[in-house]
This record gives sequence, structure tokens and C-alpha cells, in this order.
Amino acid sequence: MPKNEDLHGSAPDKSSVALLIIDMISDFEFEDGEKLFPFAEAIAKNIAELKKRAQKANVAVVYVNDNFGRWRSDFRKQLKHSQSKSVRGHQIARLLAPKRQDYFVLKAKHSAFYSTTLDILLNYLGAKTLILTGAATDICVLFTANDAYMRDFDLFIPRDCVAANDEKTNDAALEYMTRILKADTRVSVEIDFKKSQK
Repeated sequence: MPKNEDLHGSAPDKSSVALLIIDMISDFEFEDGEKLFPFAEAIAKNIAELKKRAQKANVAVVYVNDNFGRWRSDFRKQLKHSQSKSVRGHQIARLLAPKRQDYFVLKAKHSAFYSTTLDILLNYLGAKTLILTGAATDICVLFTANDAYMRDFDLFIPRDCVAANDEKTNDAALEYMTRILKADTRVSVEIDFKKSQK
């Protein structure tokens, strides 16, 4: 348990489970973004529904996002940009827009843990179980899952809430995370937040 209970005046909720939404607040205007976008669009509603259920169960929601290669970038600016009708990802960004009580972490590399504040946040929350959602399954979701596994988190990666550039790649990444990282990849509607919080 951390010695300092209040995170310098910004005490987080206590939540043994945390829902991570990885790289879904995006313009999808990057290389291969056109390939990834239809698969990301297909999972967005599932993530939105899972998030609603998580919030009803008082489960912490953490947005983890690339910093678009700019160390000075600001998540609110990214959200505003991604919601602009001039970019491919605007409907996803509007559907999944964070609420005031949600947390966010900016990352510069593939893993949500690498040189970010995520470890500190999860420690303050008291999280033991992570539910990973978002894109891409074989890149940022996979790297984050690897780091979470090495930190002894229990992992859920609902297969209807992650996306890659094609189905074959997506399925291969899920199979790897199930077999090697012991991730539970049941569909999102089968996740029981009461059981996972025990």
C-alpha cells in the first residue's frame, strides 16, 4: 500500500479491477490506419458498452494513448483533434469520449507501462486485474499485456473489444496471449465485474 494516500491531493478511487482503453482516441490517419480503422470501428460499440458496465460497478477506466510522437502533447488536445470531422476516427472518438472521472495516461512507446505513470496509478487504485481493450491487438495491446503479465496482474482481453489490421493477425495475437500470458479472452458480455473484483 502506498505511504502517501492522496496522490498530492488527487486521490483516485479504490478499484481492484481497471479497464484500459488503448489507442482508441485517434485520428486513424497514420500509416496502415485505413486498414485498422474498420476493425476498430467494429469494436468501438462493444468497448462503450463494457465501459458503461464497468462504471456501474465502480471499476476504474483508464485511457492509454499514444502521444502522437510529440512529448508536449496533451490528451485533451488529442481528443479534440480526433473528434474533428476532418479525420477518419472522429466517430470512434466521440463514442468513446472520456468522462470527468476517467483516468488517462500518455505513452510514447508500444506498452502502456513503458516510462509512463500507469504503474503508480494502478498501485494507488489497488488494481489486481486488468481488462485490456483497444488497438492494435498484435502491437500495443500485446506489449501492454506482456508487461502486465510480468507484473502479476490477472488479465482479461475480451476478443470482441480488440482489433488488428486483419482477422488472421488479430486471432494469432489473441491465441498467443491466451496460451502464454494466461489471458481470459471471453467476449465482453461474459465478464462478471462482481466476480472479477473478488
